[in-house]
Amino acid sequence: MKEELIARVVQVLRINMSWMTWNLFLAFIPLALSVWLFRIKRGRTWLWWLGFLVFYAFLPNAPYLLTDVIHLIDDIRTIQSVWMITLVLIPVYLLVIFAGFQAYVISLINWGYYLHRIGKSEWILRLELITHALCAVGIYWGRFLRFNSWDFITQPDALLTKGVEEILGKQPLVIIAITFVILVGLYWIMKRVTLGFVLQPKNGYAIKTQAVNSNTPNT
Repeated sequence: MKEELIARVVQVLRINMSWMTWNLFLAFIPLALSVWLFRIKRGRTWLWWLGFLVFYAFLPNAPYLLTDVIHLIDDIRTIQSVWMITLVLIPVYLLVIFAGFQAYVISLINWGYYLHRIGKSEWILRLELITHALCAVGIYWGRFLRFNSWDFITQPDALLTKGVEEILGKQPLVIIAITFVILVGLYWIMKRVTLGFVLQPKNGYAIKTQAVNSNTPNT
């Protein structure tokens, strides 16, 4: 019985590893781009702007991992063991979801660092809120309409017609609004944790951001 349970857990994890690895890869693309775009001093050439568009196209993939918790419900029904679920399954899901959302947080911190560096600190709050809203739409498109980031190139017509038509309905707007609120709340918490305990010892952006926040509210 014990061997069967362990075999079932291994099977579930093996199945999940494929989509978890792929989704994490997509989540870390905007993180890598944010370092290249915002942390390395370079001119805003056409290549920079192209990278910036790709950055925003892939950015929703990072917080999208929050919605993968729906797979956890099916896995719990499959395993049906409190100990295995508590000690193995839930920690794996938490680690993957945390890694994805942390990539989102650091990507936006890098974006804010760039704005601060070019003297546009007052734009940080509004651009963060706009980004949360765009990502809420992107998450809806990805989870419910099954669009991918590269569909901006492969099928832009479907994205602009079906995608826009769908989000104008009452239910999609409610879902997007709830997603937006969740993103704002989690980002507000994780940004302060990251700046306070991770990035602050390495550079002065956290200190500078706090100085800006004394006059300008931020998320």
